[in-house]
Amino acid sequence: MDSKAMSFERALAQLEEAVRLLERGELAIEEAVRLYEDGMKLANLCNHCLDTAELRISQLVPLASGEYLEETILDSPA
Repeated sequence: MDSKAMSFERALAQLEEAVRLLERGELAIEEAVRLYEDGMKLANLCNHCLDTAELRISQLVPLASGEYLEETILDSPA
């Protein structure tokens, strides 16, 4: 599993498939452990993608003039 260039959607689809297979309970223990490990990597990748996207979300800041300034959360002070 090469997760470095994988999109969020593909990682999520593979994670869902891993969960489906694990929930069936028909895998040999070694295969189940490998699938679990891959699933954890995919879950971490998905979480990282979501965290990155959240930082990029723009918010509208009202100005005194009644207009709005678009500001990215990433640029906001912590």
